Amino acid sequence: MTTDHHESDVGSSLDAMFDVLSHRYRRRILVEVYRRTDRRRRSAFRVEAFSTRDELPEACRVRLHHVHLPKLAAAGFITWDRERGVVDRGPRFREIEPAIRLLHDNREKLPDDWL
Repeated sequence: MTTDHHESDVGSSLDAMFDVLSHRYRRRILVEVYRRTDRRRRSAFRVEAFSTRDELPEACRVRLHHVHLPKLAAAGFITWDRERGVVDRGPRFREIEPAIRLLHDNREKLPDDWL
């Protein structure tokens, strides 16, 4: 049995998407990037604008800067200017955009811990 190269690419792409979406902070970051950078009014946002209710601000900042933002940037879903603290859509954002749009458009129907 042979595996189609295209199927392998799609599978790894889907695996990467679900890996990135596996943490609430990353889902929230991607939804925020989607919301703030729609096609009508493209504008990046500063990382400090992102806050959570669950953690103290410093602990959240450390996790964002050392875990979540680097992972999203490495996957190509965001660009992150570390010096200025600015986040924008990355070169691969369009690949994940349908899933992010689904989360964004249905956020009121989703369990609280999803976003």
